[in-house]
Amino acid sequence: MRWWAAVVSGVAFCAGAGAQGYPEKQVSMVVPFPAGGAVDPVARVLANRMSELWKQPVVILNRAGAGGNIGAESVARAAPDGYTLLFGSTALSIGPSLYKKLGFDVLKDLVPVSQVTTSPNILVTHPSLPVSSVKQLVALARARPGQLTSASAGVGSSNHLSLLLFLSLTRVDITHVPFKGAAPAVADVTGGHSQMTFVPIPGAIALVRSGKLRALGVTSAKRSSALPDLPSIGETVPGYEMTSWNGLLAPAGTPPAVVTRLHAALMETLRTPAVREALARLAVDPFGNSPEEFAQSLRSDLAKWNKVIRAAGVTLD
Repeated sequence: MRWWAAVVSGVAFCAGAGAQGYPEKQVSMVVPFPAGGAVDPVARVLANRMSELWKQPVVILNRAGAGGNIGAESVARAAPDGYTLLFGSTALSIGPSLYKKLGFDVLKDLVPVSQVTTSPNILVTHPSLPVSSVKQLVALARARPGQLTSASAGVGSSNHLSLLLFLSLTRVDITHVPFKGAAPAVADVTGGHSQMTFVPIPGAIALVRSGKLRALGVTSAKRSSALPDLPSIGETVPGYEMTSWNGLLAPAGTPPAVVTRLHAALMETLRTPAVREALARLAVDPFGNSPEEFAQSLRSDLAKWNKVIRAAGVTLD
């Protein structure tokens, strides 16, 4: 068996040696959502800086559809050589519970590199709704079961999941109104047709500041640096936390040495002042953790949203 050990050792050496020159050609970063959405500009900020560090182009490929699953599956099926990457999102931890059939396994077919950014939603209402706090909203919803409506970007979106978690913890009855995207959902609330929505900060902050929407709380466990005076929903509803994230992943089987180089480049990118300033303008916080920590976070999120989605009885074909 010595010959076999020698072969294995030789393959490992070649893989490690090959990784030293990585990347030697263009790297494709798949964003599984449309260009111009909430995820796309974040990915482009990072790709630009990684291109500078590597002196190789890092190009964004937008492969939208099925709540991010089409793009994610394309990466899961790609060659595990580090040249096709996934700029994933919270959708990865939601999809397996939401869709009856997925063409890939998040934990088996993808290898985490690092969680990249985090960003909360904010709970906003139309100014005509007679509430100015989460506590008052809960009381009003209990007094008017099923009469309040909450718009979202669609079934299974982070807006919808923010609502489902809110309902499960407060035990109130609020009617969900799905739209095809966050912009029409916000417009519906701004127009006074729906009373509330959970929306990413960039999509509502100008409307809040102009008085066209009223912000009641932020969905993260702690207050957001973008709106430091806005309380977290968890301050009123114990255990409430819904933080959207973006993360970098590669196809399963990608050599560990390549993953290590990817991780190092990403950490250097997140330390770059210009990158941090650009992310702040997009109202997202740079994060960065180890592949092992990201994997554990994924497992925890999968279990959390499986419980919430199954309790709500929400599924998609």
